[in-house]
Amino acid sequence: MSDDNVWSNEWEPSEDWSGGGGRSKRLSPRGDVVGASLYELDRGNFVVYHFHHGAEELMIVLRGTPTLRTPEGERVLAEGEVVHFPAGPDGAHAVSNESDLAARFVMVSDHPSPEVVEYPDLGQITAQARTGSQTGERLWLVHDVPSDEA
Repeated sequence: MSDDNVWSNEWEPSEDWSGGGGRSKRLSPRGDVVGASLYELDRGNFVVYHFHHGAEELMIVLRGTPTLRTPEGERVLAEGEVVHFPAGPDGAHAVSNESDLAARFVMVSDHPSPEVVEYPDLGQITAQARTGSQTGERLWLVHDVPSDEA
C-alpha cells in the first residue's frame, strides 16, 4: 500500500498535529487550495479544541467511534459519518477517543494563507502562512491570550 492510502499504517514521524498524542500524515501532496490529513487516535488521544478563521474542514470517520466536541456539546460519531466545520467560532471542534478501538478519520480542508486559528481551551491564537516572514522561516506565531480575555 502507498503511504497515501487511508488504510496504510505508515505514519509521519513529525510533530503531533493533533496536540493530543494521535498519529497523523498528509494524504497526497497538499495543493494550494485543498488538502487532506489522516488521523488515528488510540484510547485517550485527542485533537485539541480549535477553530479556524479562514479554513473550512470536513471530517470523514473511517473506523471507530470518536467523540466530537462542538459548541453544542459532545456526541459519539459512527463509522462513515461526515461532519462539516465552518470557519469561525461556530466551527470549533475537538475529537477524542474514549473507546478501546482506535479511531481513524480523514480531515479535508481548504488552506487559506495567511490563516488564524484559535485554541480556546489553551488560551492561544496562532497566525500562520506558507510564505516567509522576517525570521527567515514560514510565518508561525503563537499569541497567549491573557486569562481575563479568554
